[in-house]
Amino acid sequence: MDIRSLFEISLPVIQAPMAGSQNHQLAAAVSEAGGLGSIPAGMLNAETLDAELTAIATLTRKPYNVNFFCHQTPTEDAARTEAWLALLAPYLKELAIDPASIPTGATRKPFDAAMADVLERHRPPVVSFHFGLPAPELLQRVKATGAKIISSATTLEEGRWLQQQGVDAVIAQGVEAGGHRGMFLSGDIDGQVGTFALLPQLVAALDVPVIAAGGIADARCVAAAQALGAAGVQVGTAYLLCDESRASPLHRQALQSPFAEHTVLTTLFSGRPARGIVNRLICELGARPDAVPAFPLAGNAIGSLRAAAEPQGVDHFSPLWAGQNASGCQAVPAAQLTEALAAGWR
Repeated sequence: MDIRSLFEISLPVIQAPMAGSQNHQLAAAVSEAGGLGSIPAGMLNAETLDAELTAIATLTRKPYNVNFFCHQTPTEDAARTEAWLALLAPYLKELAIDPASIPTGATRKPFDAAMADVLERHRPPVVSFHFGLPAPELLQRVKATGAKIISSATTLEEGRWLQQQGVDAVIAQGVEAGGHRGMFLSGDIDGQVGTFALLPQLVAALDVPVIAAGGIADARCVAAAQALGAAGVQVGTAYLLCDESRASPLHRQALQSPFAEHTVLTTLFSGRPARGIVNRLICELGARPDAVPAFPLAGNAIGSLRAAAEPQGVDHFSPLWAGQNASGCQAVPAAQLTEALAAGWR
């Protein structure tokens, strides 16, 4: 079974959820074109999620996906926070930011009962999770709505675990993918593998459909994924320049520059490994310094730096999320890109 049958869509393409770079408009455009659009809820609360799901219902009646994070909310470590602010002190001084003004506490919440309440009201056809799955009682509430459940695996072990928990499909997230790694059984970045190494292993080991993600930028990549047994593809970076994307002007500029050829897995911007374009902060501090607080606490100080720098046209402190293959980025309507990607599926 490929994902066209599983999700009742006409094109085997999922638009990857990209928190901070899109909203319901991109998701609706992809769904209307026949793919599966995705709404990222990782930076939303129950009220704003309800508004997004209400809005997408005015733009499309076709299936769509809602994505949630499943991380554990950390306890603040005063010593680690102090070390982090000391590391960032030169930049805070440069931008005249008082460290005392930086917010504290977790600004991103994992999937919880309030979010489940919203899903029960709107009943989206597909729900996806990142960093594993929510607690069994919460997962059961989502399943009871009739939604198909999918989640990301970055290793063979994670894929097997997800199948054991009863997901309907597994996303094989190769190390090429932009944004946050979905890794949840291990924090070892050295154990992360490429899409076309991970995909056939998961296809051979699992009974559920496997969706290829990471480095897929055009119809040729889609054809290669299909040849290795993928039931469909998930594409993120290529959509960032589309008309319906909400990527910032600085992000768009970086994606169209030679710098897009240089990405790394960094913890600097959130506290968890995520792939983005190398900028000044990464160059000067390294991609994964020891002082970075746990996810999502690192984002508080970074958010203050971004807020001060971006209005000046400076992306030195911005997370410029992108995969290793930005060659497919096109400033076109999302429907056009979706159809072009699907042309590789035979």
